Amino acid sequence: MATVSLDHVRKIYPNGQVGVVGASFDIADGELLVLVGPSGCGKTTLLRMIAGLESISAGTLRIGDRVVNDVAPKDRDIAMVFQNYALYPHMTVAENLGFGLRLRGMPRAEVAHRVGEVARLLELDQRLDARPAALSGGQRQRVALGRAMVRQPAVFLLDEPLSNLDARLRLSMRVEIARLHRRFGTTMVYVTHDQIEAMTLGQRIVVFDQGAIQQIDTPMGLYERPANLFVAGFLGSPAMNLLRGTLHADHGLALATAAGKIPLGAPPQAAALAGWHDREVVLGVRPEDLRPLAANDPAVAFEAQLEVLEPVGNEVFLNLCHGDSALVARIPPGIACVPGETVRLGITAQRLHFFDPGDGARIG
Repeated sequence: MATVSLDHVRKIYPNGQVGVVGASFDIADGELLVLVGPSGCGKTTLLRMIAGLESISAGTLRIGDRVVNDVAPKDRDIAMVFQNYALYPHMTVAENLGFGLRLRGMPRAEVAHRVGEVARLLELDQRLDARPAALSGGQRQRVALGRAMVRQPAVFLLDEPLSNLDARLRLSMRVEIARLHRRFGTTMVYVTHDQIEAMTLGQRIVVFDQGAIQQIDTPMGLYERPANLFVAGFLGSPAMNLLRGTLHADHGLALATAAGKIPLGAPPQAAALAGWHDREVVLGVRPEDLRPLAANDPAVAFEAQLEVLEPVGNEVFLNLCHGDSALVARIPPGIACVPGETVRLGITAQRLHFFDPGDGARIG
């Protein structure tokens, strides 16, 4: 196991395009850190720089105590699992698992021992004589993981390893990867564009956009206190509701939008928002913090039109429209709502988020 340290690591291509603006963070020994962001944001480029598959234009990369900027990939003591399984079709599972060890000249008995141990752990011990064509997608992904595990590297690098699997297999393999990490305690860097994978797997998450780090925090830290509008809108399913309007102080705070006034009560950021009275802000509300109110409920509320109702079993999503703004509310089943009707909505004032509409930074 090893630590990984990045100090102002940059990637600039010959045409002048900047792939990574300047990444600085440390990955602790044994940590599972996730790099997440939309396609083309630079996360895979950064992973490939850690692996040695992309050159570093500036900055310093350390694995353990060693600077590895100019160290060849084979000498970095890392193992990488790619999006495509990259298995050798003419080799059996056992031969695929042990191929890298045989290339390094490891004794046959040690190769067999390591392959057998990993195969049992990944429940592949009954398929060692099978070739990739005879395996399911989940089994092929486990072989790809196992091929990295037999090497016992200091750092695992995983580049969207589950994106080729169906939804059910992705769920089971997420659990499998988390279980393997707990068992082995190996340092892992995991790249994904799927924020559900990021939230469920990562001990910490690095959120990327346009080659720049937007925020680094624990999954719940990012969810409960996003640093800017990008993070607020990217993490969460359904995404955070964002409403633009003018902030007023009127028996508590209120947001004046083109469709009417939304009462906000007394949020905990009220003091920090004093300088924003009568100015435009962006209000963020998580779907679970919107709730329908009965007509005779005395709580302060605002109105929205219910357009689509989505029951998903243990919860229901209400897709609403407040003027030109689309809203989603997450509610428990059993609350009577009919598409087309006007719904009175209350807001949980203690869980509101406010952002600067100019630079998108969090307020308060």
